[in-house]
This record gives sequence, structure tokens and C-alpha cells, in this order.
Amino acid sequence: MVAYGLLTGSQDPVALRSISVDVVVQGFVADVVSELRYQNEEENPVEVKFVFPMAEEAAVYAFEGLIGGTRIEAQIRKKEKAQEEYEDALIEGREAFLLEREENASDVFTCVLGNLPSDGEATLKLHYVQALAPEPDGAIRFVLPAVLNPRYVPHCSENKSVTTCIPRVPEGQLPYTLSLSATMKSSYGINRIESKCTLDPLRYITEDHTAAQVSLAEGHKFNQDVELLIYYNDVHKPSALVEAGKPGADPGSLMGDPVLLLTLYPSLPAPKPIPNDAGEFIFLLDRSGSMDCNTYSPRSRIQSAKETLLLLLKSLPLGCYFNIYGFGTDYESFYPQSVEYSQQTMSESLERLKKVKANLGGTEILKPLKTIYKLPCQEGHPRQLFVFTDGEVGNTEQVIAEVSRHRSSHRCFTFGIGQGASTSLINGMARAAGGSAEFITEKERMQTKALQSLKKALQPAVTGFSWNWDLPAGLEAVLVGSGPQVIFPGHRCLIYAQIHGQNQSSGSTEGSVVLQYTFQDETLEETMKFSLQVQESDRLPIHRLAAHALLQELEGAAEKDEEKKCLALETSLSSGVVCAQTAFVGVNIERGIPIQEPLLQREVPLEWCYPSKPRLFAKRTKRAAIATVKLESMELEAIKMCVKERDCVLQTVNSPTSEHYSEDDPHAIGFPSSDSESVPKKAESLLLTLISLQNANGSWLLNCGLASILGLAEADIMSKTPAQVAPNVWATVLAILWLHSHAKEQSNEWELLEMKALRWLWATEGLQLAECIKAGNVLLGTSVSLQDFGL
Repeated sequence: MVAYGLLTGSQDPVALRSISVDVVVQGFVADVVSELRYQNEEENPVEVKFVFPMAEEAAVYAFEGLIGGTRIEAQIRKKEKAQEEYEDALIEGREAFLLEREENASDVFTCVLGNLPSDGEATLKLHYVQALAPEPDGAIRFVLPAVLNPRYVPHCSENKSVTTCIPRVPEGQLPYTLSLSATMKSSYGINRIESKCTLDPLRYITEDHTAAQVSLAEGHKFNQDVELLIYYNDVHKPSALVEAGKPGADPGSLMGDPVLLLTLYPSLPAPKPIPNDAGEFIFLLDRSGSMDCNTYSPRSRIQSAKETLLLLLKSLPLGCYFNIYGFGTDYESFYPQSVEYSQQTMSESLERLKKVKANLGGTEILKPLKTIYKLPCQEGHPRQLFVFTDGEVGNTEQVIAEVSRHRSSHRCFTFGIGQGASTSLINGMARAAGGSAEFITEKERMQTKALQSLKKALQPAVTGFSWNWDLPAGLEAVLVGSGPQVIFPGHRCLIYAQIHGQNQSSGSTEGSVVLQYTFQDETLEETMKFSLQVQESDRLPIHRLAAHALLQELEGAAEKDEEKKCLALETSLSSGVVCAQTAFVGVNIERGIPIQEPLLQREVPLEWCYPSKPRLFAKRTKRAAIATVKLESMELEAIKMCVKERDCVLQTVNSPTSEHYSEDDPHAIGFPSSDSESVPKKAESLLLTLISLQNANGSWLLNCGLASILGLAEADIMSKTPAQVAPNVWATVLAILWLHSHAKEQSNEWELLEMKALRWLWATEGLQLAECIKAGNVLLGTSVSLQDFGL
């Protein structure tokens, strides 16, 4: 089953004219104001609905409007109350606007502007703050999401997805524009800004490069996520920042007290050697129809995922256990339960992997998860779950709750594939089970990020946190929520603490905290000092983030805990941060004429991703009782045209000439690409072919397949074998030499399987490894050093 939305033409009236975004990034925190400008050029009043994605880490804390010269500040209410106020306002003929989060997906928001009169203009401002995460190279990544895929709703589910009825327009025909300007601040200095989008030149606004500004180049098409990669000069240095409480808020409350933000992004010691028999590895692969998409990449998502699984399987250590599940509307597994990793099971799995296709229908992840959790864990082998999905599900909270219930028995590593993947699902599953989340855009290599996560699964993380506070008399610090439980190498941690009490030491305005943690049985510590003389802030970004972190924790447990559900509601209302139970509503109370006829209902379109089935704008119950909306004949004709256009697209996609993956595809696992391809593409295919030839124990056989990759005749390779060296030892040395000389740029994808190969070489009796390396360099014309082999 595929989730559909209405495909429209660009001539349809759309009141949204432009989106203007202003971003201030300080350290790991982004404070964002998004301004939406509307203009109604129709003859009747309209109600405009805009459904858009937002990062799951974002805390929406304010919403305001300027309608007909009147400024209206929206109020946060319990969701049912907000919806009722909005409905009543429209019935009375008043202008009103409503902002709410989708109940089952914290990364999807709906903004509705109602009763905008003919020739009327309105500007809505959305304020949110977001915690940012580092990339593997240390860049701090800010993303403004553009793509919102329809969320698949499982069979027999009572949940409904707001995304399924969003109209879509062809590529390049969005009727509204986007502009973005960003200001970056860091006391350690800003090195550079990078983006896949075209930017105006970076402009430093301080001589010491601690502040800089950048903007999107004019004419940007909002058909892909806007990504900024910010490189600081000393990103690993810990920091502490205190923010004063909200004036007038109750002392002792989260908003009334000062809140401290500790940022920890440790540069950890080199890891110890990986154990040879660690873990049970379960790979859960999305095989729904949307995984066949290859909008921005020559490979489909499913093909990239299969190549990634090839690398993961080859990188597993001997003695571990593994299994592979595919899921869609239904699911299937390679084995009834996890099997021991051996040459036979690895070879069997790779043969089955070649035949895997994105042909299992919808995206129902809950059923395979429950099956996996019912199976007993392998004693002495910690369970590690790897989930690959484009994240289009409609029961996100149920999935996260299921993962959380089994958090004590496993870690969960998640991968969101493609733009539009559900950040709430991907981040929520990883957070619920102490793992990590990665997002792979269409132009990124999935293999790189998957192998990084496998390294984390094979290595211990930072644990055992403890705090030693040094505060003036009369003050104490209390963590907001449960605090961090684990930090993986390469990840940052934001820790929030509420500072209670009154400072009884008149001369002391400084505080400090010593944070201790354990990594591979070694105790490390960081000391952070901070000033208690803080300036007040209207936006209170640190307080909002602290409230959001607490809400995430409470909502994760609220499904079966009524007390925590009530606490989540109270936290949301007091902090102004929207959650699943609340919404913002604003009403223009200065004017209003009772409604005489139904409003024209308009939805702001998104760019088309894949063919869609039309659905109508859902009528709101209260107004439906007052007036029944009837479709005009021209509207019916428009829908018929959309259906016809959709069918044409479907026919084109399904035609025999369409480029889809098949088992004869030269890009299939283990097959080099054609001579017509570019050199980098050929090298990439050769790398996959070489990896596919590696044995489970890490060695290679000397055969025609390896000889072809090396570009030599098998007989010539045999004749150059050093004396008293086994053919498989010679072949393994040559394979490693090829990796270092021909695939150095992809070393982060093959270093684990190289480590396995080296371990096998070192364990081989009578091996003259140094002589083999020298002879191999001569044969291949390479210059790989002995140090690369650990000598």
C-alpha cells in the first residue's frame, strides 16, 4: 500500500506567497524565526492549511500574527480547547490561526489561517529553538526541512495521517519563495560555513571571527532541505551557559529559576582493539515501495541499503550472531532466529540479499519489532538492532514505546534514508534504546554512516556520569530530567540543570561543575566554570530546550502513565513549548461578521515526490453542522485531471524503459560497472566487488575474480608468490594493498573488514608479513607502508 496525496497544477490559487527564515546559531543551539506571508487574491474569504516538516529536536515556543495591521499573539492551550476557540472564531467571522503538532509524529506541524478576507494580507511568525548535532568531521549541522513524505498508516490503525492529503506540484513549480539568513556565534571562532545549497559569500561581523553571517543565494528553489555545516575552531571544548528565569514566573519552577546548559562533545582516547566475538546483530530493512525511489541519486534507496548491508555483513566479527529482516505491509526474515556468523551463513545471506527488492508494500515496522523482541537474546552476545527506513509511518509513538519497553536488552541504531524521513521516528527509536541516529540525504553515502554506527556497536560508549557542583551558599543544581545515560564517540551531549534557591554569598558570582564519566574502564573528567550574573532574555532558548528535553522524556513514558501525561501537559503550558497535547491559537477579536457561507479551503502544496491519490480537505465538524460544503463542477474536473496526470506518471514510472534495479543491473552487489561510467564510479564498483570476495574470517582467495580487480593474470600473481607463503595469505596482502592504493577515500567503509583481515594475517603461523608486503608493493606498483599493516 502507498500513501497518496493530491497532485495539482501550479495554477491553483495559493495564498502563501513567501517564507522568510532568520537563524541565530550559538554553539550547538539554533534560535529560529520563520515568517510566513499570505495574500488572498480570490473573491471570497479563504482558509489556508500548511503542513510542513520540522526537526524532531525543535521546540516551538511562540506563534504570532499580523493581520490587517493588528498584531495578535497566539496563546498555548490544551489542543481540544485551542481547536474549539479557532472554530468559534471562524463561525463568528473573525480571522484566526492555529498551530498544532501531529499527534503521532513530533516532526510534522499544521498551520491553519482562517477567514482571510479577499485582498487581505497576513504574516504569521513561528519561533522555535533547536539543539544541533555534529557531523563525523566535527561540523555542526543545521537543517531547515523542505521535503515531507506522506506517512504510511498501518492496517487496522485508528490513527490518521495529516500528510496523506497534502497537494503536490511538479518539480520547480512551488508557488511560494524561500529566503534564509543565518548568524553564527562562537567564542572559539568560526572557521567556515558549507552547504549543498548556493550561498552568498560568508561575511564576518567581528574581527576575531567569533560572529559571522550568511544567506541563501537569491532564486533558491525550496525543493530540498536547506543544510548549513558550521565549522568552529575548537568544537570539542566543553562549555557552560546560564540563562535567567522568566520574569514573573514562580520561583522554584522550571521557567522561574535560572537554567544551566552544559555542552559536552568529548575528544576520546583511541579505542582498544575490538573483541573477536561480540554481539548479536539484527538488521531491519525497509522494503516498502517508497524505498525504490531514486529522486536525487543514480541508485535507488533499496540498492544503496543492500550495498550497505554487504559492507556490514563483511565487517562482522567471527563468532557473533546475526539476522536480516525485511518489512513492508508484512515482513520476512532470512532465518527463524539469529544464526552464528560463519562462511556458510555469510555466503547464504549475500545470495539472498541480491534478490531483495522494495516489494513488500507499506511501512509497518511494529510487527517485526515485536517478533524480534519475543526471541531470546544470545547469552554473552549483547543485542544490537540496526533499522534502515525512509521513515514514513503513522504510528511513531507506538513504535518508540515498543523499543523503549525493551531498552534494557538491546541498543538500537537507526538510519533515516532520503529527505523527508521522519525525524521523530528515527531519533525516537535510537534515544529510546541508547543507540544513535543518522540521516542520509540522497547525495550522501549510506555506507559511511552505517559503518560508523557498527563501530559504535562494537565499542563501548561513554557511561557512568557523575556531577560535583561548586555553587555559592544557598544555591543547588538539579538536573532537568534523568540526564545523559550514554554518549557514543563522535556525539555531543547537552545537559540541563535548574538552579534553585537564593545566593547567600554576596561576593560570589561564579559556579563550576566537575563532570566525570567512564570510557573503556578509564575515568575521565571535564571541569566547566560559569557566571551566575546572567542577562534576561525574552526568548529564553535554554529554558525552552530544557522543557523540550523533559517533554520528550515524559511523552516517551506517557502512553501508560497518566501521571506523566499530566506532568507533560503542565510542562508544555507553563513553558510555552508545544507537545502532542497542546496547540497555539490566535484570534482577531477586533472585528467579525457571522459566517454566511463556507470558506474556500486551500492547502499549500509541497513538491511532488511520487504519484499520489487525491483526497479532499477534511471538513471541520463544527462548521460542517452550520453549512455543507459542496464541490463546484470545476473542482470536480480539476480532480479528474489530477487523477489522469497521476496515471500518466504511474504509466511512465512502470514502463519497461524506466531505470529500475534488476538482478542484471551492473550496479548490483559484486558486479563492476560498465566502461562508459566515470572513473570514480568504476572504482566504487570494484571496491564493492573486492569486498564481496572476502571470506568471513577476513581472508581472500587467490582466484580469477581477485586477479581481475588487481588488473593482472592469475598465473602472473601465482608466479610472484613469496616462498613458503600460502596463496590465501598472498591474496589477502594484495587485497589490502589495493584498498590502500585505490580506495583510500572510502577507508572509513572498509577499515573494519581490513582489521578482520589483519587479525587473520597476524594469527597465521610462519607468516613472513613484511616480506609479503614488500613483494606485493613491487607487483602492484604501490607504496603502502608496513605501519598500515600494524608493523
